[in-house]
Amino acid sequence: MTPPGIPIVSRAADVPDFDLTDAELRLAGCTKWSYVDADVIPAWVAELDVRPCPAVAEALHLAVDRGALGYPPPDNRTGLPEATADFLADSFGWRVDPERVVIVGDVMAGVLLVLTTLCEPAPVVVPIPSYPPFLEVVPLSGRELVTVPCTTDGDRPVLDLERIDAALADGARTVLLATPHNPLGRVFAAGELAGLDRIVARRGARVISDEIHSSLVLPGARHLPYATGEGTAEHTTTLVAASKAWNLPGAKCAQIIAGTPADLARLRAVPHLANHATSTLGIAATIAAYRDGGPWLAGLIEHLDAMRALFGRLLAERLPAVRWTPMEATYLAWLDASGTGVERPAQAALERGRVMVQPGPRFGPGYADHVRVNIGTSAERLRRIVDRLARAWAPG
Repeated sequence: MTPPGIPIVSRAADVPDFDLTDAELRLAGCTKWSYVDADVIPAWVAELDVRPCPAVAEALHLAVDRGALGYPPPDNRTGLPEATADFLADSFGWRVDPERVVIVGDVMAGVLLVLTTLCEPAPVVVPIPSYPPFLEVVPLSGRELVTVPCTTDGDRPVLDLERIDAALADGARTVLLATPHNPLGRVFAAGELAGLDRIVARRGARVISDEIHSSLVLPGARHLPYATGEGTAEHTTTLVAASKAWNLPGAKCAQIIAGTPADLARLRAVPHLANHATSTLGIAATIAAYRDGGPWLAGLIEHLDAMRALFGRLLAERLPAVRWTPMEATYLAWLDASGTGVERPAQAALERGRVMVQPGPRFGPGYADHVRVNIGTSAERLRRIVDRLARAWAPG
C-alpha cells in the first residue's frame, strides 16, 4: 500500500529517489507545506522534502493492518529499547543497557520531563543561538533561563566554556545542550565536550543532551555522544529519536537514555500523565528505522552532502555578502545576512521573495540579521530558494 499522492519509488535498488513535487508535498498536509500560501516556498521548519523510507512505510502499513492503533504496551514489551541500544552501538559505539531506555512522545516532551524530574529548581544554561523550543521549555519548567552566546574559533562557532562555567558558578545547575547543534550545524569535537564535562562535574551540575540530529552527521565529521565521555554518565541524560533522520516528527516517539540507575528509577516513578503521549505507530516506525532504515539513511546523507555543496556554490554566486559556515550535520543552514544591509531579512524573504525562512531572533537575542534555512530539499527547489532570497535581499 502507498500513501495517496506520495509514491514510494526508487531509481535503483540501492539509490533512493528523494524528490517530490510541490503538489505532492502540499497533499501530504504536514506543517511545513500547509502553513504557507501556495506561492511561497517553505524553507523554515525542520521537515525534509523527501519520500518516506520504504522500510518505515511498510512497517506502518503492517501495523495498521494488524490493528495496532491502541495504547502502546510497556516499554519493555515493545522491542524499542533493544532496537535503540543496538542502533546506538552500531552507529556510535555507545553501549547502552536497554533497561535504561525510556520511551517518550518526542524529544521536547522528554526534555521537559527530565527538567522537572531530575534537575534542581535552579537556572538552566542554554547556549545560543538555540533551537527555539529550548528557550521556551526552561521557563515552562519553572526555571530561570540563562543564555550564553557561542563564541568563535577562527570562522567556527564553539561553546563559550568560560561563560558557561561562570553561569554555573552563579547558581545554574543544568546545561541544555544540542549536539549536533541546531541551528549552527556543529558536531562538537571531543575536546569541546571534555571541556564542558570538566566544568559541569566541578560545579556539581547536570547536562541534558539532545542528540536528535546525531544520525544526520555529514561527511567530514563524526558524532560523539556526550555521555560516552569518562564519568559523564553520572551527570547526563540523553535524548534521541528517529524523527529527524527518517523524517518522522509526527510519529510521536523519542527515547530518553538515563545515565544512572537512580535517574532511571525517578523517571519510571513519574505519574503516567507526565509521560503518556507515545504513539504505537511511532514505536513501529522507529524500530523499522533503527533496524532496517540504514541503506535509506546512507542515501539521504549522500543527498544532503550534495545539497550542502550546491547551497555553498549558489550563495557564492548569488549572495556573496551572506556569511555562512557550512554545517557539519543537519540540513539547517545558519546565515548571517548583515552584509546585505537588509533589515529583518526573514520578513524581506517572505514579502519580497515569497520564501519562508526562520527569523534569527527566534533563536535568541542578538541575531536580528540572521536566518535559518532548511536545505533538506531537491536541487531544483534549492535553486529556486536561493534565487528568491537573492531577489529579496537585493539592494534597493
